[in-house]
Amino acid sequence: MFCVRKVTEDLYWVGGNDRRLALFENIHPIPRGVSYNSYLLLDKKTVLFDTVDWSISRQFIENIEAVLKGRKLDYLVVNHMEPDHGASIEEIIIRYPEVKIISTEKSFLLMRQFGFNIDGREIEVKDGDTKSFGKHEIKFITAPMVHWPEVMVSFDTKNGVLFSADAFGSFGALDGKLFNDEVNFERDWIDDARRYYTNIVGKYGPHVQALLKKASTLDIKMICPLHGPVWRTNLGYFIDKHDKWSKYEPEEKAVMIVYASMYGNTESAANALATKFVEKGITNIVMYDVSNTHVSTLIAETFRVSHIVLASVTYNLGIYPLMHNYLMDMKALNLQNRTFALIENGSWATKSGKLMGEFLDGMKGMDILDDKMSLVSSMKEDNVVDMDTLVEGVIESMNK
Repeated sequence: MFCVRKVTEDLYWVGGNDRRLALFENIHPIPRGVSYNSYLLLDKKTVLFDTVDWSISRQFIENIEAVLKGRKLDYLVVNHMEPDHGASIEEIIIRYPEVKIISTEKSFLLMRQFGFNIDGREIEVKDGDTKSFGKHEIKFITAPMVHWPEVMVSFDTKNGVLFSADAFGSFGALDGKLFNDEVNFERDWIDDARRYYTNIVGKYGPHVQALLKKASTLDIKMICPLHGPVWRTNLGYFIDKHDKWSKYEPEEKAVMIVYASMYGNTESAANALATKFVEKGITNIVMYDVSNTHVSTLIAETFRVSHIVLASVTYNLGIYPLMHNYLMDMKALNLQNRTFALIENGSWATKSGKLMGEFLDGMKGMDILDDKMSLVSSMKEDNVVDMDTLVEGVIESMNK
């Protein structure tokens, strides 16, 4: 049975949801599933914007057939060739043998790399090119490295719809609610949207900034991403979030404590630290155990907050492995412009603080506070002064 939604005049959502997939890109947990969005324009010519992951291709085909009502499919616009959006291209070609494919040169290269027979179907477009399909004229805007090199976005100059590829997307299945004003986004969606952006696109902030600059010249009335809700109201809210994320600016003045503890002693110190912050009036604070919090959540929260306290036991004369993995992801995703305080622990040859500091020194715009705290096996009375000093240093930094 088909399941479609009308987006606006002449335009229909023909995508679907996958609630069975446990790990997006086989890395990131998605307990609420994910949507794969595709859009079908009915004009003098029919135009499909992107396909979907193979896992929902049956639903996808049923949706297309229901909207076309016997019409042929004239064009397929491929904004992004990653397999969760491009996997069903060959199925479209088989079912609609006269279809022409509109995309970028690099996208056609990727199609061939994935084994798709597209010979004779290609219509290559470059940045700023336009094509009319009847009442609707589409402008094609390249967006390389948001987050693959072939990416473009497509803008309908008649109705102001931006088909934004993976930009402005989110984890989470849609549960029948397609539009942002049909959900409580701040309550139910912002964490998944942040985790999606920071882990999937976060590395490419300058490229997102370039796309936002191009988008600022367009009269955008609706944003149709490839994952998550369609935005038809309050666009400025979500655009501002992406502006901050892509500039690596904290969303909030807040403290995050991330601790690595083998036997509970470093965790105990982290609990004492959190209490001291609250007693000093800092209540916007969160704590995470690096051993049982997925790194994608840690990354998303690190993008959100301004100040991070890393508390790590020394392990094999180095940084605790899961703390090290977190730091490695942070660096790989180009995170910058944050303030860190460090707590180290060890029963002998305590080195984790020094090593974490050296790692952070190799990243852009990371401010490491001087008042490092060092524990020997566990926190004791004579460590209280050092902890108080660390708390005061963080608060002073937050008040600058």
